Amino acid sequence: MRQLILDLLPEAPPSFENFVAGSNAETLTGLAAWLAPANRESLFFIWGDAGAGKSHLLQACQAPYCDARLDPELEGLDPATDFCAVDNVEALGESGQIVLFNLINRLRASAGRLLAAASVPPLRLILREDLRTRLGSGLLYRLQPLSDIEKLTTLAELASARGLVLPPEAFNYFFSRAPRDMRSLMALLVAIDRYSLEQKRPITLPLLREVLQTSLNL
Repeated sequence: MRQLILDLLPEAPPSFENFVAGSNAETLTGLAAWLAPANRESLFFIWGDAGAGKSHLLQACQAPYCDARLDPELEGLDPATDFCAVDNVEALGESGQIVLFNLINRLRASAGRLLAAASVPPLRLILREDLRTRLGSGLLYRLQPLSDIEKLTTLAELASARGLVLPPEAFNYFFSRAPRDMRSLMALLVAIDRYSLEQKRPITLPLLREVLQTSLNL
């Protein structure tokens, strides 16, 4: 199952250093400028497809973090905070939308900051009109998912950094059979490394097949 390989990921917290940027240099530059002490813009909104890295960037900023899928009413959010990150805002409940609307207004007045993310841009969110307008009034960036070539290049670099020697066809083999998001692919690489060490066997296609069958129930 997919969760089995995700459990193998190292515990390194999300950071800008371990974020695979791909074609998102402009977004990263904009976010870095927004985080600078001299910035006066109160809202930074990131949108993009699932797996593009939105949650990673929100958590990398080390602000109090709230995922609206897990807390749709934002009950766990400190109303007095002056810098926070709200992920998956499309999942907000009715009272959560009110909380976020009021928070945006307060942060604007107090020079605080809100980092928000969703799968679509603000004007396409199915939320209160006044909240959609507020979310769309700040800095808006789209996060592009990695291309297949970028994913394969990143995996090759990670494998090299771990000292893994894989057959030439290895990446295309498990890339075509495993989940395509980078988190799952990176976890699978860790699983291959560990399985090879445990079995004391070189990494071959038969070994890759065994790892995939065990990890993904293929």
